[in-house]
Amino acid sequence: MLSDHEFQRIVSYVKGNYGIDLSQKRILVDGRLKNYLLRNGYSGYDEYMEEVESNPGGKEAKNLVNILTTNHTYFMRESEHFDFLQQVVLPQLKVKEAARKDLRIWSAASSTGEEPYTLAMILMDFFGLEHKQWDTTVLATDISTQVLEHASKGVYLKEQLEVLPPKWKNHYFKKIGTEEYQATEELRKEVLFRQFNLMNRFPFRRKFHVVFLRNVMIYFEEDTKYGLLDKIYDFMEPGGYLFIGTTESLNKGRTRFNYVQPSIYRK
Repeated sequence: MLSDHEFQRIVSYVKGNYGIDLSQKRILVDGRLKNYLLRNGYSGYDEYMEEVESNPGGKEAKNLVNILTTNHTYFMRESEHFDFLQQVVLPQLKVKEAARKDLRIWSAASSTGEEPYTLAMILMDFFGLEHKQWDTTVLATDISTQVLEHASKGVYLKEQLEVLPPKWKNHYFKKIGTEEYQATEELRKEVLFRQFNLMNRFPFRRKFHVVFLRNVMIYFEEDTKYGLLDKIYDFMEPGGYLFIGTTESLNKGRTRFNYVQPSIYRK
């Protein structure tokens, strides 16, 4: 059984290193870690945390994040965002960036890849024959190496693709088994997957036109959340758009972003 001391030790480590607040997630922490500890021969949570804390860049520290971060996503999730991107944002950016032909879009909690691949398909669809003249590579980052490995392979079950328009499914995915499809090389080349901790210093050389930061701030305390939003604001182009989860909202008094409509903000 996970003791108070052990639980607080895990909560403190995860919050201090990743900004994620698990203080109300005791059942989740116990449920997800218990079997892992048993399978890997640890005598208890303290022995496991000794290993994690003594080697923050090591295998067990990475495993801890992979085990505890929830990665539930699917294609076309919160589809109103994709409609807005296609109908409002991209026409504006096509005019604004006509000379440079360089669009910088960041999927900042990309999970298993459904969001960034959807963005890439929208971009290819929108630009059509002109697409090859533009640099529209989507940067997709996540804290979990496990989900990024899955995402970079681009393999999904048949039913996961059912929500996609048939022309996308037929053009951008190929059947590789009875129930599995893989994103084509053409589509995979349009997304750059990288492991990144949102609490770290931002290494980006150029500013973003669009940032998708959906359903990740629910794991952060308010100060952490608005600190992250400040960093993102500074790394966005003037007029750039921020998309957050449809169940999330921002306090107008604590952010420099301007409200556009529910879950969509602009610099």
